[in-house]
Amino acid sequence: MKIMTTSGGAAGRAAVCRTSFHPDAANREELILNLYPEERFQTFLGFGGAVTDSAAYVYSTLAPELRAEVVGACYGEEGLGYTLARSHIDSCDFSTEPYCADALEDDAALERFSLERPGKYIFPMLDDIVRACPGLKLMLSPWSPPAYMKDSAERTGGGKLRPEYCGRWARYMCRYALEYRRRGYGVFAMSVQNEPNAVQSWESCRYTPEEERDFLLGFLAPELRRQGLGNVVLTIWDHNKERLFDRVDAICSDPEANACAGAAGFHWYGGDHFDALRLVRRKYPDKLLMFTEGCIEYSKGSHGAQTANAERYAREILHSFNAGLNAFFDWNVLLDMSGGPNHKGNYCDAPIMADIVAGELKYNLSYSYIRHFSRYIRPGAVRIGTTCYDNDLGFCAAFNPDGSIAAVALNTSDEEKRGFVRLHGKLAEAVFPEHSISTLLIGGEEA
Repeated sequence: MKIMTTSGGAAGRAAVCRTSFHPDAANREELILNLYPEERFQTFLGFGGAVTDSAAYVYSTLAPELRAEVVGACYGEEGLGYTLARSHIDSCDFSTEPYCADALEDDAALERFSLERPGKYIFPMLDDIVRACPGLKLMLSPWSPPAYMKDSAERTGGGKLRPEYCGRWARYMCRYALEYRRRGYGVFAMSVQNEPNAVQSWESCRYTPEEERDFLLGFLAPELRRQGLGNVVLTIWDHNKERLFDRVDAICSDPEANACAGAAGFHWYGGDHFDALRLVRRKYPDKLLMFTEGCIEYSKGSHGAQTANAERYAREILHSFNAGLNAFFDWNVLLDMSGGPNHKGNYCDAPIMADIVAGELKYNLSYSYIRHFSRYIRPGAVRIGTTCYDNDLGFCAAFNPDGSIAAVALNTSDEEKRGFVRLHGKLAEAVFPEHSISTLLIGGEEA
């Protein structure tokens, strides 16, 4: 067994060791971490990040060799191994400016719809990513319809979609997916609305559960089918976990709406609530559970708290995975050193940040912690059964398509943890330093 460890408390110190399995002759009872490959749960789609207008703008300022480094660091097999991406329909807060593909109220046929501004920075970055990752799966999410479609007449500050524009907005959203697919971007999923319960100073739009259900069922799903986009996975909620089950149940208790909704998206800003995933998984086992956004907000956290920030990512991935997670999307794949640009000043951290003046990239510790999962739990992997002797030691595992087992152990305590990984009646000793993350690889490239 190969064990790769990053110690956050030691400024990101990395270590690799190997240990062997031996018969459990003494029937050891203490310090056991069990692996049960025959007990299988959800299939994992993959990991990814968001190609926002801001991320793509920062990317455009970099020298060619640094752009290649960013793509390799995120989508290369030796980097994070991402195979997914998320981007926004029209502008969001992580855009350099507000924009729409068609802001004209008198253009009912969308004849003047244009992705010239929306794709100005995003398309060149996506082109480079697709060359590195030809099978890229892209998710699109809207932050707000054009102002004229809303009761507030503003794209910012919440507001609601006016009923008379539901059909046009559905066609508008589908037009994005069609244009993206024509450019060779594999759009596989679409949110009904990003954060439909939020009133933000940036682009936002509110939907009650009934409004989201009615728009999904009466307009968006039928329009996708009419446009030949029936295989796009429609994703409901796309907001924090504390109301994930409530929203999914409100929509999917309707059999027709349930048939239209293929996934439930969620964020981390409202707290852990990992049991919300278990509730959805129990009642609606056919739904994909996708973490669609999370980042360290400078208004609530610190860029300097590297260990705490990295552990937040790892806790989210590990416990969500054990609760039924199918896909994980980080937020911006790249930002500048201020945590932007952001046209509303909502600055945040990213795993990779660019010093545009110095022409350098800075890798935060969160990058290494994400990699412990994303590099080794591959698309098509299946979560397997695990148990762990200590609740302070997070533990999850997956059976990969190549036959390897990738397990991740997260120690967020101030004390070293020791344990014995138990598999098929054999034990292998492992040591987990304080504030560390370890990937345990059994079989595959470790063999």
